[in-house]
Amino acid sequence: MTVGTNSSPGAGTTAGTPVPAAPGPAQVPPQVDGLAGVPPQAPAGARAGGPADSVHGTRADAVPPGSAPGEGLGFGIDPDSLPDGLVVADHTGRVICFNRAAARMTATDPAQALGTRIDRALPLEDLEGRRWWAMTDPYGGLATRRGQPERNLLLPGGREVLVSASYVRTHPTGPLRRLVVTLRGTEARRRTERSHAELIATVAHELRSPLTSVKGFTATLLAKWERFTDDQKRLMLETVDADANRVTRLIAELLDISRIDSGRLEVRRQPVDIATAVGRHVQALTANGQAPERFLVSVSRPLPDLWADPDKIDQILGNLLENAVRHGEGTVTIGVSPHEKGTAVTVSDEGPGIPEESMGRVFTRFWRGSKRGGTGLGLYIVKGIVEAHGGTITVGRGPGGGAEFRFILPVSAPAYLTQ
Repeated sequence: MTVGTNSSPGAGTTAGTPVPAAPGPAQVPPQVDGLAGVPPQAPAGARAGGPADSVHGTRADAVPPGSAPGEGLGFGIDPDSLPDGLVVADHTGRVICFNRAAARMTATDPAQALGTRIDRALPLEDLEGRRWWAMTDPYGGLATRRGQPERNLLLPGGREVLVSASYVRTHPTGPLRRLVVTLRGTEARRRTERSHAELIATVAHELRSPLTSVKGFTATLLAKWERFTDDQKRLMLETVDADANRVTRLIAELLDISRIDSGRLEVRRQPVDIATAVGRHVQALTANGQAPERFLVSVSRPLPDLWADPDKIDQILGNLLENAVRHGEGTVTIGVSPHEKGTAVTVSDEGPGIPEESMGRVFTRFWRGSKRGGTGLGLYIVKGIVEAHGGTITVGRGPGGGAEFRFILPVSAPAYLTQ
């Protein structure tokens, strides 16, 4: 059949061969819609409600005979292969495409939706209960409109979906030829919103305590400086200093999370002696009151040259060792050894370990192995830093029964040495 042309008086066929139309009004040349590869509209003599192709979610007569699935839709894309719901209506407002994702989201049989009016196939309402099609009026509204931006709408039963629409016209201000509607679930957006809300709540909680302490001690010192001894003043100032460091550390964590999420975490590679870095962190922990015999450091040499960001390596080691000391028990063992891909570092303890069902969530935001404080952001940041170096990190059960973290940093060099 001839597709995408408007018949005019005098047009006809002879033995299956088109006969030129008599002079008359200008005909619309054959066109193919570019958006989503929607097939061109059927001619006036085509059936308005032909049989549906239940496999591909399109009208059977919308796909040229002999075509492979999806070939009738531009770019050779099968609508059922799309991850989002796709609903297409023709110039009369009747549905000609209803893919599987749309059927799943709306709990509608595509065979029943095809050929019906789009306002019946998709009875959408806004969050205030107003009918969306009556408000937008794609067929009778302004001819300059090109579509509708994505917004939250409700399906029958109150299920929420994200809906956007595109208007395909014969020319910029011409009549509507195709109405293309996409549907997306709101689960991913809800998860993101919950994650942001949890981050804000965590930050507010973590900031409130040290800032309250800083404010209280500074106000007391300013008001009653002469009443305190030098030792009391020193104690208060040391507390203020520690709380200020805590706030600074939290702000640094937030900045790191922002850079990790946006892929903008910079790594400034320099030669790093990982064994020396481990020893430095152990000395800092023993200086802060931990028993020296609690730490066992094992270094297998020779180690390959490691080019990494020294500050970022300190963050990794600091987080893992602090995690082992705070949440673990017994001896904390740190092993450094060569690996076929670079340098491997393990940190293990002899505590209760991590439950098997929680292993997959250890490196997610806000995961806490116990209720012994912390923001639950440290291991998320550690994973981001390791991966920014091109490495990998895993968690398992150590020889002593506790948690064992193992990260591998690949052999690498700064860009100016590799160019």
